Amino acid sequence: MTQFKADRTGPGNRDCVYLETQLSSHQGYPSMHDFEVHQTNDGRGNGIVARKQFASMTRMCRVSGLLVSRRRLHTLQILPNVHMYDPHFAGLLLHSCNPNVFLDMSELWLWSLTDIREGDCLTMDYASTEQKLYRQFACRCGSSNCHGWITGYDESPNEQGMEFLRHWRRRCHRN
Repeated sequence: MTQFKADRTGPGNRDCVYLETQLSSHQGYPSMHDFEVHQTNDGRGNGIVARKQFASMTRMCRVSGLLVSRRRLHTLQILPNVHMYDPHFAGLLLHSCNPNVFLDMSELWLWSLTDIREGDCLTMDYASTEQKLYRQFACRCGSSNCHGWITGYDESPNEQGMEFLRHWRRRCHRN
């Protein structure tokens, strides 16, 4: 498991996940006491793990990032041509077709959708924020309502996705 180093350059002992000294957990930004970045066991990449419990429908923390004009890895869409680049927290949330968090991109707050236990990996549905994804992919979330191939909310599966779904649907409908 990877942890962030505390920023000792600002006043006091900072525990904010974000490295920018003007952002603090006292302002609602994610705290290293509440969240941890870790490498997943299944190779999906870095993810965010809860270090404490959150009740369903709880406003968990604010998110922040650099505004950029195009999508890329670790961006989240705010408007059609405005994306927020956040490689420290929100951009590391893993996908699930049955997510446990929702990222409100108009207010930039992370909400729990379900009860979250200490040690749970935080997951969101990428199609809830992204018109088009930086890169479409085969889903491995394992949920009973898995979509199989993940796209943005306004895009069709690419050629690789169509091929994947032809085989995936056959596999899922066998008895």
